[in-house]
Amino acid sequence: MKRKALALLSGGLDSTLAVKVMLEQGIEVEALNFTSPFCTCTAKSAGCKSEAVRVAEEFGIPIKIMNKGVDYLEVVRNPRHGYGKAMNPCVDCRIFLLRKAKEYLAASGADFVITGEVLGQRPMSQRRDTLRVIERESGLEGLLLRPLSAKHFEPTLPEREGWVDREQLLAIQGRSRKEQMQLADELDVKNYPCPAGGCLLTEVSFVSKVKDVFAHSDQLNLRDFRLLKVGRHFRVGPRTKALIGRNEAENELLSHSLQAGEAAFRWLDGGSPLGVLMGTVTDELLDAAAKILLRYTKAEPGQPCAVKVVVDGAERHLSVSNDFADPEIEPFRI
Repeated sequence: MKRKALALLSGGLDSTLAVKVMLEQGIEVEALNFTSPFCTCTAKSAGCKSEAVRVAEEFGIPIKIMNKGVDYLEVVRNPRHGYGKAMNPCVDCRIFLLRKAKEYLAASGADFVITGEVLGQRPMSQRRDTLRVIERESGLEGLLLRPLSAKHFEPTLPEREGWVDREQLLAIQGRSRKEQMQLADELDVKNYPCPAGGCLLTEVSFVSKVKDVFAHSDQLNLRDFRLLKVGRHFRVGPRTKALIGRNEAENELLSHSLQAGEAAFRWLDGGSPLGVLMGTVTDELLDAAAKILLRYTKAEPGQPCAVKVVVDGAERHLSVSNDFADPEIEPFRI
């Protein structure tokens, strides 16, 4: 009987090799790829999602794309196993993904799950002790096979039952990618991306933006976190945030992100980025946001300026004094 594996496929080298090793043994594989508002992929390229899709197409295997969802935001806010150097809940994240994989296991018709994890490669989530915790708390004990480091662990059920030939699995460990690159040559795996982090939660500079959303949101939603990658962010009120585009691409993204009751605003008399006021919209908050916006234009300092404001399709003009210098803006900056 031919066996099937469900693979967590990011499109990076390790997960790609894990899939290839299984295919070489005649194991049927279906890929599972997760998207997140914290992925460093750009909206234009779809980044790692497109890499995973490319690999799946190249290998001729089906792939299912899943969004991590709002329940993942709660994991980020309160991870049981804590954070890494920034706000990255790496251990809890792996448990979350593998629990989702377990839920999908029966529907996919797969017998076990594989990942591209390598013992000792990542300091938080790929230590021997944390790998055991991840396996246990995901509910996949015995059914989670890590082909690249399999020989460093006790045989899994697929190995014990002879579904997978353990002798053809690997014993890679550590942070160097030399063995993976050599294996890629041997298995004719090409065009893989360079190793990179891929998660904004590992970036210390990004933490303040994430904490700000958690602190000022009555209800969490994915859109607020997706927009953390777009524009300059300013907290102008307890339930109000101003976003200022940094280029035309961001202006367009902000324009398309507007929801009912939110305001878009721009300086009328010259080149200007687009500003968006999210949350509670009042004239007082608009005035502060418009003053911040004018700091990123060529408007004359100290002069009154006309600012066009559009809310739900209704347009009006505000007269705003351009009197904010950098020291006045900094308290608002997130």
